[in-house]
Amino acid sequence: MGQLWQLSGGEISRLVHGGDVSAVEVTQSTLTRLDAVNPSLNAVVQEMPDQAFAAAAAIDAELAKGNDPGPLAGVPVTIKVNVDQQGFATTNGLKLQENLIAEVDSPVTANLRKAGAVVVGRTNTPAFNLRWFTRNDLHGATFNPHNKQLTPGGSSGGAASATAAGIGAIGHGTDIAGSVRYPAYACGLHGLRPSLGRVPAVNFTTADRHIGAQLMAVSGPLARTVEDVRLGFEAMAAADTRDPWWMPVPLELPPQSKRVALCIEPSGLKVDPTVQKALRDAAQRLADAGYQVDEVECPDMREPTQMQLILWLAEFRRGAAAAVEAEAEPDSQFVYEQLQRHCPQPDLNMVLDCLQRRVTLMREWNLFFDRYPLLLCPISAEPPFPNNLDVESSNAFDRVAEAQVPQIGPPFLGLPGLCVTTGISSGNVPMGVQLIAARFREDTLLAAGAAIESAGPALPPVDPN
Repeated sequence: MGQLWQLSGGEISRLVHGGDVSAVEVTQSTLTRLDAVNPSLNAVVQEMPDQAFAAAAAIDAELAKGNDPGPLAGVPVTIKVNVDQQGFATTNGLKLQENLIAEVDSPVTANLRKAGAVVVGRTNTPAFNLRWFTRNDLHGATFNPHNKQLTPGGSSGGAASATAAGIGAIGHGTDIAGSVRYPAYACGLHGLRPSLGRVPAVNFTTADRHIGAQLMAVSGPLARTVEDVRLGFEAMAAADTRDPWWMPVPLELPPQSKRVALCIEPSGLKVDPTVQKALRDAAQRLADAGYQVDEVECPDMREPTQMQLILWLAEFRRGAAAAVEAEAEPDSQFVYEQLQRHCPQPDLNMVLDCLQRRVTLMREWNLFFDRYPLLLCPISAEPPFPNNLDVESSNAFDRVAEAQVPQIGPPFLGLPGLCVTTGISSGNVPMGVQLIAARFREDTLLAAGAAIESAGPALPPVDPN
Protein backbone atom coordinates (compact mmCIF):
# COMPACT_ATOMS: atom_id res chain seq x y z
CA MET A 1 0.00 0.00 0.00
CA GLY A 2 2.93 2.36 0.56
CA GLN A 3 2.97 5.14 3.08
CA LEU A 4 -0.32 6.90 3.68
CA TRP A 5 0.89 10.30 2.49
CA GLN A 6 1.59 8.76 -0.93
CA LEU A 7 -2.03 7.74 -1.49
CA SER A 8 -4.63 9.66 -3.44
CA GLY A 9 -7.55 11.28 -1.71
CA GLY A 10 -9.92 8.71 -3.16
CA GLU A 11 -7.80 5.86 -1.80
CA ILE A 12 -7.57 7.48 1.62
CA SER A 13 -11.32 8.09 1.82
CA ARG A 14 -12.07 4.47 0.95
CA LEU A 15 -9.58 3.16 3.53
CA VAL A 16 -10.85 5.47 6.27
CA HIS A 17 -14.48 4.68 5.52
CA GLY A 18 -13.66 0.97 5.53
CA GLY A 19 -11.89 1.13 8.86
CA ASP A 20 -8.58 -0.03 7.40
CA VAL A 21 -6.76 3.10 8.61
CA SER A 22 -7.75 5.97 10.87
CA ALA A 23 -7.91 9.63 9.95
CA VAL A 24 -5.41 10.29 12.75
CA GLU A 25 -2.94 7.87 11.14
CA VAL A 26 -3.32 9.60 7.78
CA THR A 27 -2.80 12.99 9.40
CA GLN A 28 0.31 11.82 11.22
CA SER A 29 1.78 10.44 8.01
CA THR A 30 1.03 13.67 6.12
CA LEU A 31 2.51 15.90 8.81
CA THR A 32 5.63 13.72 8.89
CA ARG A 33 5.91 14.23 5.14
CA LEU A 34 5.41 17.97 5.60
CA ASP A 35 8.26 18.09 8.10
CA ALA A 36 10.50 16.15 5.72
CA VAL A 37 10.04 18.14 2.52
CA ASN A 38 8.51 21.53 3.26
CA PRO A 39 11.80 23.10 4.46
CA SER A 40 13.19 22.72 0.94
CA LEU A 41 9.99 23.92 -0.77
CA ASN A 42 8.41 26.54 1.51
CA ALA A 43 5.02 25.55 0.11
CA VAL A 44 3.14 25.47 3.42
CA VAL A 45 3.68 28.74 5.29
CA GLN A 46 1.17 28.37 8.14
CA GLU A 47 1.02 25.05 9.99
CA MET A 48 -1.70 23.75 12.35
CA PRO A 49 -0.85 20.29 13.68
CA ASP A 50 -3.04 20.55 16.77
CA GLN A 51 -6.09 21.56 14.76
CA ALA A 52 -5.39 18.87 12.15
CA PHE A 53 -5.18 16.11 14.76
CA ALA A 54 -8.34 17.37 16.46
CA ALA A 55 -10.23 17.31 13.15
CA ALA A 56 -8.95 13.82 12.37
CA ALA A 57 -9.93 12.53 15.81
CA ALA A 58 -13.43 13.94 15.33
CA ILE A 59 -13.75 12.09 12.02
CA ASP A 60 -12.66 8.82 13.64
CA ALA A 61 -15.18 9.40 16.42
CA GLU A 62 -18.00 9.89 13.90
CA LEU A 63 -17.07 6.68 12.11
CA ALA A 64 -17.00 4.81 15.43
CA LYS A 65 -20.60 5.93 16.00
CA GLY A 66 -21.60 4.56 12.58
CA ASN A 67 -21.90 8.01 11.01
CA ASP A 68 -20.47 9.09 7.65
CA PRO A 69 -18.15 12.12 8.07
CA GLY A 70 -18.31 12.88 4.35
CA PRO A 71 -16.78 11.93 0.99
CA LEU A 72 -13.36 13.35 1.96
CA ALA A 73 -13.23 11.61 5.35
CA GLY A 74 -9.66 11.89 6.59
CA VAL A 75 -8.29 13.29 3.32
CA PRO A 76 -5.50 15.82 4.00
CA VAL A 77 -5.90 19.13 2.19
CA THR A 78 -4.24 22.54 2.16
CA ILE A 79 -5.85 25.99 1.99
CA LYS A 80 -4.31 28.98 0.21
CA VAL A 81 -3.42 31.96 2.43
CA ASN A 82 -5.66 34.33 0.47
CA VAL A 83 -8.83 32.61 1.76
CA ASP A 84 -10.34 32.91 5.24
CA GLN A 85 -9.73 30.07 7.70
CA GLN A 86 -10.93 30.68 11.23
CA GLY A 87 -8.11 31.55 13.60
CA PHE A 88 -5.49 32.17 10.92
CA ALA A 89 -4.29 35.22 9.05
CA THR A 90 -5.56 35.78 5.53
CA THR A 91 -2.21 37.22 4.55
CA ASN A 92 -2.51 37.17 0.76
CA GLY A 93 1.28 37.12 0.89
CA LEU A 94 1.37 40.60 2.45
CA LYS A 95 3.12 42.02 5.48
CA LEU A 96 0.21 44.44 5.61
CA GLN A 97 -2.13 41.53 6.40
CA GLU A 98 -0.01 39.28 8.60
CA ASN A 99 -2.32 40.01 11.55
CA LEU A 100 -5.59 39.89 9.62
CA ILE A 101 -7.08 36.95 11.54
CA ALA A 102 -10.26 35.37 10.18
CA GLU A 103 -13.12 34.98 12.65
CA VAL A 104 -15.06 32.56 10.43
CA ASP A 105 -14.26 30.19 7.58
CA SER A 106 -14.80 31.20 3.99
CA PRO A 107 -17.53 29.04 2.41
CA VAL A 108 -14.95 27.09 0.43
CA THR A 109 -12.97 26.29 3.58
CA ALA A 110 -16.15 25.37 5.44
CA ASN A 111 -17.27 23.10 2.61
CA LEU A 112 -14.02 21.14 2.62
CA ARG A 113 -14.33 20.62 6.36
CA LYS A 114 -17.98 19.57 6.04
CA ALA A 115 -16.91 16.94 3.52
CA GLY A 116 -14.54 15.43 6.11
CA ALA A 117 -11.26 16.88 4.84
CA VAL A 118 -8.46 17.55 7.32
CA VAL A 119 -6.70 20.88 6.77
CA VAL A 120 -2.98 20.31 7.36
CA GLY A 121 -1.57 23.69 6.33
CA ARG A 122 -1.96 26.98 4.49
CA THR A 123 -0.04 27.52 1.28
CA ASN A 124 1.96 30.37 -0.18
CA THR A 125 0.98 32.89 -2.83
CA PRO A 126 2.77 35.86 -4.43
CA ALA A 127 1.95 39.23 -2.93
CA PHE A 128 -1.50 40.34 -4.10
CA ASN A 129 -1.82 37.09 -6.13
CA LEU A 130 -0.24 39.14 -8.88
CA ARG A 131 2.10 36.67 -10.60
CA TRP A 132 2.51 33.23 -12.18
CA PHE A 133 5.47 32.81 -9.81
CA THR A 134 5.37 32.53 -6.02
CA ARG A 135 7.52 34.77 -3.84
CA ASN A 136 6.80 37.52 -1.31
CA ASP A 137 8.51 39.43 1.49
CA LEU A 138 6.33 37.93 4.24
CA HIS A 139 6.56 34.20 3.59
CA GLY A 140 9.49 33.98 1.16
CA ALA A 141 9.82 32.00 -2.07
CA THR A 142 8.18 28.68 -2.92
CA PHE A 143 9.98 26.16 -5.12
CA ASN A 144 8.89 23.60 -7.70
CA PRO A 145 9.51 20.08 -6.31
CA HIS A 146 10.37 18.76 -9.79
CA ASN A 147 13.02 21.35 -10.51
CA LYS A 148 13.89 24.39 -8.39
CA GLN A 149 14.99 26.29 -11.48
CA LEU A 150 11.39 26.32 -12.73
CA THR A 151 8.50 28.35 -11.41
CA PRO A 152 6.05 26.43 -9.19
CA GLY A 153 3.43 28.58 -10.87
CA GLY A 154 1.27 31.22 -9.31
CA SER A 155 -0.62 32.43 -7.74
CA SER A 156 -1.47 29.03 -6.20
CA GLY A 157 2.18 28.00 -6.35
CA GLY A 158 2.27 26.88 -2.72
CA ALA A 159 -0.76 24.65 -3.23
CA ALA A 160 0.76 23.03 -6.32
CA SER A 161 4.20 22.54 -4.81
CA ALA A 162 2.75 20.99 -1.65
CA THR A 163 0.36 18.66 -3.47
CA ALA A 164 2.99 17.50 -5.96
CA ALA A 165 5.34 16.66 -3.08
CA GLY A 166 2.74 14.69 -1.10
CA ILE A 167 1.80 17.33 1.46
CA GLY A 168 -1.90 16.58 1.19
CA ALA A 169 -3.87 14.89 -1.55
CA ILE A 170 -5.84 17.97 -2.63
CA GLY A 171 -4.73 21.58 -2.69
CA HIS A 172 -7.13 24.52 -2.65
CA GLY A 173 -6.31 27.25 -5.13
CA THR A 174 -7.87 30.36 -6.62
CA ASP A 175 -7.93 31.38 -10.28
CA ILE A 176 -8.59 34.77 -11.88
CA ALA A 177 -6.09 34.46 -14.75
CA GLY A 178 -4.64 30.95 -14.51
CA SER A 179 -3.79 30.73 -10.82
CA VAL A 180 -5.05 27.14 -10.48
CA ARG A 181 -4.32 25.91 -13.99
CA TYR A 182 -0.79 27.27 -14.35
CA PRO A 183 0.59 25.97 -11.03
CA ALA A 184 -0.93 22.58 -11.87
CA TYR A 185 0.83 22.74 -15.25
CA ALA A 186 4.16 23.81 -13.74
CA CYS A 187 4.12 21.15 -11.01
CA GLY A 188 2.80 18.20 -13.01
CA LEU A 189 -0.72 18.09 -11.54
CA HIS A 190 -4.31 18.30 -12.66
CA GLY A 191 -6.15 21.50 -11.70
CA LEU A 192 -9.69 22.74 -12.23
CA ARG A 193 -10.88 26.31 -12.59
CA PRO A 194 -14.66 25.95 -12.06
CA SER A 195 -17.32 28.10 -13.72
CA LEU A 196 -18.34 31.37 -12.14
CA GLY A 197 -21.05 30.54 -9.59
CA ARG A 198 -20.00 26.94 -8.96
CA VAL A 199 -17.90 27.18 -5.79
CA PRO A 200 -19.08 29.58 -3.07
CA ALA A 201 -16.20 31.66 -1.73
CA VAL A 202 -16.05 34.98 0.07
CA ASN A 203 -13.63 36.51 2.58
CA PHE A 204 -15.14 38.26 5.58
CA THR A 205 -11.77 39.71 6.62
CA THR A 206 -12.03 42.30 3.83
CA ALA A 207 -14.69 44.21 1.92
CA ASP A 208 -16.48 42.55 -0.97
CA ARG A 209 -14.58 42.81 -4.23
CA HIS A 210 -15.51 44.96 -7.21
CA ILE A 211 -17.26 43.64 -10.29
CA GLY A 212 -14.16 42.42 -12.16
CA ALA A 213 -13.06 40.01 -9.46
CA GLN A 214 -16.66 39.05 -8.77
CA LEU A 215 -17.02 37.93 -12.38
CA MET A 216 -13.64 36.25 -12.80
CA ALA A 217 -12.17 34.97 -9.51
CA VAL A 218 -13.03 31.42 -8.44
CA SER A 219 -11.71 28.72 -6.12
CA GLY A 220 -10.80 25.24 -7.35
CA PRO A 221 -8.82 22.07 -6.57
CA LEU A 222 -5.39 20.79 -7.60
CA ALA A 223 -4.51 17.10 -7.26
CA ARG A 224 -2.39 14.23 -8.56
CA THR A 225 -5.42 12.35 -9.93
CA VAL A 226 -8.49 13.48 -11.85
CA GLU A 227 -10.60 11.52 -9.36
CA ASP A 228 -9.26 13.73 -6.58
CA VAL A 229 -9.94 16.86 -8.63
CA ARG A 230 -13.53 15.68 -8.95
CA LEU A 231 -13.81 14.88 -5.23
CA GLY A 232 -12.34 18.24 -4.26
CA PHE A 233 -14.57 20.10 -6.70
CA GLU A 234 -17.75 18.35 -5.55
CA ALA A 235 -16.91 19.13 -1.92
CA MET A 236 -16.06 22.77 -2.63
CA ALA A 237 -19.21 23.30 -4.70
CA ALA A 238 -21.68 22.55 -1.89
CA ALA A 239 -24.35 25.18 -1.27
CA ASP A 240 -23.55 28.26 0.79
CA THR A 241 -25.78 31.28 0.27
CA ARG A 242 -23.25 33.60 1.89
CA ASP A 243 -21.88 33.88 -1.66
CA PRO A 244 -24.64 35.48 -3.78
CA TRP A 245 -22.93 34.29 -6.98
CA TRP A 246 -23.32 30.61 -6.06
CA MET A 247 -25.87 28.83 -8.26
CA PRO A 248 -27.69 25.53 -7.51
CA VAL A 249 -26.79 23.86 -10.82
CA PRO A 250 -26.51 20.03 -10.77
CA LEU A 251 -22.93 18.78 -10.97
CA GLU A 252 -23.93 16.23 -13.62
CA LEU A 253 -25.85 17.54 -16.64
CA PRO A 254 -27.16 15.67 -19.72
CA PRO A 255 -24.36 14.01 -21.72
CA GLN A 256 -22.83 15.95 -24.58
CA SER A 257 -21.44 14.72 -27.87
CA LYS A 258 -17.81 13.62 -27.70
CA ARG A 259 -16.59 16.22 -30.17
CA VAL A 260 -13.34 18.03 -29.43
CA ALA A 261 -11.92 21.12 -31.10
CA LEU A 262 -8.13 20.96 -31.13
CA CYS A 263 -6.61 24.43 -31.39
CA ILE A 264 -2.82 24.31 -31.38
CA GLU A 265 -2.13 28.04 -31.76
CA PRO A 266 -5.21 29.98 -30.59
CA SER A 267 -5.44 33.59 -31.78
CA GLY A 268 -2.14 33.34 -33.65
CA LEU A 269 -0.13 32.42 -30.55
CA LYS A 270 3.36 31.09 -31.33
CA VAL A 271 3.41 27.79 -29.43
CA ASP A 272 6.58 25.95 -28.48
CA PRO A 273 7.06 22.60 -30.27
CA THR A 274 7.12 20.75 -26.93
CA VAL A 275 3.69 22.15 -26.09
CA GLN A 276 2.41 21.30 -29.55
CA LYS A 277 3.61 17.73 -29.13
CA ALA A 278 1.76 17.43 -25.81
CA LEU A 279 -1.43 18.72 -27.42
CA ARG A 280 -1.28 16.22 -30.25
CA ASP A 281 -0.52 13.44 -27.78
CA ALA A 282 -3.57 14.39 -25.70
CA ALA A 283 -5.70 14.59 -28.86
CA GLN A 284 -4.66 11.08 -29.81
CA ARG A 285 -5.49 9.79 -26.33
CA LEU A 286 -8.95 11.31 -26.65
CA ALA A 287 -9.41 9.85 -30.12
CA ASP A 288 -8.41 6.42 -28.80
CA ALA A 289 -11.08 6.84 -26.10
CA GLY A 290 -13.80 7.41 -28.68
CA TYR A 291 -13.77 11.20 -29.04
CA GLN A 292 -13.97 12.87 -32.44
CA VAL A 293 -11.13 15.40 -32.60
CA ASP A 294 -11.10 18.12 -35.26
CA GLU A 295 -8.30 20.62 -35.62
CA VAL A 296 -10.05 24.00 -35.93
CA GLU A 297 -9.70 27.60 -34.82
CA CYS A 298 -11.51 28.63 -31.64
CA PRO A 299 -13.04 32.05 -30.93
CA ASP A 300 -10.61 34.85 -30.24
CA MET A 301 -8.82 34.82 -26.88
CA ARG A 302 -6.97 38.12 -27.20
CA GLU A 303 -9.94 40.45 -26.92
CA PRO A 304 -11.28 38.82 -23.74
CA THR A 305 -7.74 38.94 -22.38
CA GLN A 306 -7.65 42.71 -22.89
CA MET A 307 -11.15 43.08 -21.45
CA GLN A 308 -10.06 41.07 -18.42
CA LEU A 309 -7.18 43.45 -17.80
CA ILE A 310 -9.45 46.49 -18.13
CA LEU A 311 -11.86 45.23 -15.48
CA TRP A 312 -9.24 43.85 -13.15
CA LEU A 313 -6.92 46.86 -13.28
CA ALA A 314 -9.82 49.29 -12.94
CA GLU A 315 -10.45 47.99 -9.45
CA PHE A 316 -6.78 47.31 -8.69
CA ARG A 317 -5.87 50.91 -9.44
CA ARG A 318 -8.72 52.12 -7.28
CA GLY A 319 -8.25 49.86 -4.28
CA ALA A 320 -4.87 48.15 -4.25
CA ALA A 321 -2.45 50.60 -5.84
CA ALA A 322 -1.84 52.35 -2.52
CA ALA A 323 -1.31 48.98 -0.86
CA VAL A 324 1.30 48.04 -3.48
CA GLU A 325 3.19 51.19 -2.57
CA ALA A 326 2.80 50.59 1.18
CA GLU A 327 3.84 46.93 0.96
CA ALA A 328 6.94 48.02 -1.00
CA GLU A 329 7.51 44.51 -2.32
CA PRO A 330 9.73 44.78 -5.41
CA ASP A 331 8.13 41.95 -7.42
CA SER A 332 4.57 43.25 -7.19
CA GLN A 333 5.68 46.84 -7.78
CA PHE A 334 7.45 45.82 -10.98
CA VAL A 335 4.59 43.63 -12.22
CA TYR A 336 2.02 46.32 -11.50
CA GLU A 337 4.09 48.78 -13.54
CA GLN A 338 4.18 46.34 -16.45
CA LEU A 339 0.45 45.65 -16.29
CA GLN A 340 -0.25 49.37 -16.49
CA ARG A 341 1.77 49.52 -19.72
CA HIS A 342 -0.60 46.95 -21.22
CA CYS A 343 -3.84 48.55 -20.11
CA PRO A 344 -4.96 52.18 -20.37
CA GLN A 345 -6.51 53.97 -17.42
CA PRO A 346 -10.23 53.24 -17.90
CA ASP A 347 -13.06 55.66 -17.39
CA LEU A 348 -16.63 54.71 -16.60
CA ASN A 349 -17.56 54.43 -20.26
CA MET A 350 -14.69 52.01 -20.95
CA VAL A 351 -15.80 49.78 -18.08
CA LEU A 352 -19.41 49.85 -19.27
CA ASP A 353 -18.34 49.08 -22.85
CA CYS A 354 -16.23 46.22 -21.54
CA LEU A 355 -19.19 44.69 -19.69
CA GLN A 356 -21.39 45.12 -22.75
CA ARG A 357 -18.82 43.45 -24.98
CA ARG A 358 -18.57 40.57 -22.53
CA VAL A 359 -22.09 39.42 -23.42
CA THR A 360 -21.29 39.41 -27.14
CA LEU A 361 -18.14 37.38 -26.61
CA MET A 362 -19.96 34.94 -24.32
CA ARG A 363 -22.52 34.38 -27.07
CA GLU A 364 -19.77 33.59 -29.59
CA TRP A 365 -18.27 31.02 -27.25
CA ASN A 366 -21.67 29.50 -26.44
CA LEU A 367 -22.29 28.93 -30.15
CA PHE A 368 -18.83 27.41 -30.52
CA PHE A 369 -19.52 24.98 -27.68
CA ASP A 370 -22.79 24.00 -29.37
CA ARG A 371 -20.61 22.56 -32.15
CA TYR A 372 -17.68 21.41 -30.04
CA PRO A 373 -18.47 20.74 -26.35
CA LEU A 374 -14.72 20.58 -25.63
CA LEU A 375 -11.79 22.75 -26.60
CA LEU A 376 -8.29 21.29 -26.32
CA CYS A 377 -5.67 24.05 -26.33
CA PRO A 378 -2.46 25.15 -24.58
CA ILE A 379 -2.37 26.37 -21.01
CA SER A 380 0.73 28.32 -21.94
CA ALA A 381 2.55 28.77 -25.22
CA GLU A 382 5.78 27.72 -23.48
CA PRO A 383 6.89 25.00 -21.09
CA PRO A 384 7.03 26.12 -17.43
CA PHE A 385 9.16 29.24 -17.20
CA PRO A 386 12.49 29.70 -15.45
CA ASN A 387 11.70 30.86 -11.94
CA ASN A 388 10.97 34.59 -11.60
CA LEU A 389 11.47 35.26 -15.30
CA ASP A 390 8.70 37.87 -15.27
CA VAL A 391 10.62 40.35 -13.10
CA GLU A 392 13.92 40.15 -14.99
CA SER A 393 12.98 42.89 -17.47
CA SER A 394 10.07 44.46 -19.32
CA ASN A 395 10.79 42.25 -22.33
CA ALA A 396 10.78 39.14 -20.14
CA PHE A 397 7.46 40.20 -18.62
CA ASP A 398 5.98 40.67 -22.10
CA ARG A 399 7.20 37.21 -23.11
CA VAL A 400 5.47 35.68 -20.10
CA ALA A 401 2.24 37.62 -20.59
CA GLU A 402 2.02 36.69 -24.28
CA ALA A 403 2.41 32.99 -23.52
CA GLN A 404 -0.37 33.09 -20.93
CA VAL A 405 -3.17 34.39 -23.16
CA PRO A 406 -5.06 31.02 -23.06
CA GLN A 407 -5.27 31.35 -19.28
CA ILE A 408 -6.36 34.99 -19.09
CA GLY A 409 -9.19 35.24 -21.63
CA PRO A 410 -11.57 32.42 -20.57
CA PRO A 411 -12.10 33.69 -16.98
CA PHE A 412 -13.48 36.94 -18.35
CA LEU A 413 -16.28 34.83 -19.86
CA GLY A 414 -16.88 32.75 -16.71
CA LEU A 415 -15.73 29.55 -18.43
CA PRO A 416 -14.37 26.50 -16.62
CA GLY A 417 -10.95 25.10 -17.54
CA LEU A 418 -9.04 21.97 -16.61
CA CYS A 419 -5.28 21.48 -16.67
CA VAL A 420 -4.42 17.86 -17.40
CA THR A 421 -0.80 16.93 -16.99
CA THR A 422 0.49 14.61 -19.71
CA GLY A 423 3.86 13.66 -18.23
CA ILE A 424 7.31 14.81 -17.16
CA SER A 425 9.82 15.50 -19.93
CA SER A 426 13.61 15.38 -19.78
CA GLY A 427 15.13 17.76 -17.27
CA ASN A 428 12.19 17.19 -14.90
CA VAL A 429 9.98 19.62 -16.78
CA PRO A 430 6.24 18.92 -16.38
CA MET A 431 3.99 19.21 -19.42
CA GLY A 432 0.23 19.38 -19.80
CA VAL A 433 -2.74 20.65 -21.77
CA GLN A 434 -5.89 22.67 -21.16
CA LEU A 435 -9.49 21.61 -21.70
CA ILE A 436 -12.19 24.32 -21.79
CA ALA A 437 -15.97 23.79 -21.88
CA ALA A 438 -19.18 25.77 -21.63
CA ARG A 439 -20.29 27.17 -18.29
CA PHE A 440 -21.24 24.54 -15.72
CA ARG A 441 -19.85 21.70 -17.85
CA GLU A 442 -17.17 20.61 -15.42
CA ASP A 443 -18.60 17.10 -15.86
CA THR A 444 -17.58 17.16 -19.53
CA LEU A 445 -14.11 18.44 -18.63
CA LEU A 446 -13.51 15.82 -15.96
CA ALA A 447 -14.64 12.93 -18.16
CA ALA A 448 -12.24 13.99 -20.92
CA GLY A 449 -9.50 14.66 -18.37
CA ALA A 450 -9.88 11.14 -17.01
CA ALA A 451 -9.58 9.74 -20.54
CA ILE A 452 -6.31 11.63 -21.11
CA GLU A 453 -5.02 10.63 -17.67
CA SER A 454 -5.79 6.93 -18.12
CA ALA A 455 -3.56 6.73 -21.20
CA GLY A 456 -0.63 8.46 -19.52
CA PRO A 457 1.83 7.84 -16.70
CA ALA A 458 0.82 7.71 -13.03
CA LEU A 459 1.73 10.77 -10.96
CA PRO A 460 3.19 9.70 -7.62
CA PRO A 461 4.37 12.37 -5.21
CA VAL A 462 7.70 13.95 -6.10
CA ASP A 463 10.74 13.79 -3.83
CA PRO A 464 12.20 17.31 -3.89
CA ASN A 465 15.26 16.14 -1.98
